[in-house]
Amino acid sequence: MRAKIVYFALAAVLVVYFVLVGSRGVMLIQQGTAITVTFGAAVLVLPFIGAWFLYQTTKFARDANRLARELEAEGGLPVDELVRTPSGRIDRDSADEVFARRQAETEDAPGDWRTWFRLAVAYHDARDTPRARKAMQRAIALHDGRPVRTDA
Repeated sequence: MRAKIVYFALAAVLVVYFVLVGSRGVMLIQQGTAITVTFGAAVLVLPFIGAWFLYQTTKFARDANRLARELEAEGGLPVDELVRTPSGRIDRDSADEVFARRQAETEDAPGDWRTWFRLAVAYHDARDTPRARKAMQRAIALHDGRPVRTDA
């Protein structure tokens, strides 16, 4: 719950920032000179890029949570069997061991979104966030029946 509160607070701050930056862009355009119109147009692009990024991130998190709820209802969420250090950090060897099992499971059933979801969790536990995100994107695409990129 704390993560959701922080996420929505940061998203609200970003939206305020987008409005402020957008207003500055409009003010620059209203000046009417060639340089200020050019800079104003360039400044106006930034809020649109930021809004697109915020939308994509929110959509990804919502879709991943939807899959997690569905997998939990099926009783298929991965069990936390990781060894942790006294400070609570995941032991690297333990994460690698679980990852190897999840990878083998995914290789045995590459068309099952559930195995890709569990692999994404294993990647995350192994601190490989980019691959975790790609695996989760694949799980979402497989679940939703969308085409899956083969280069990921």
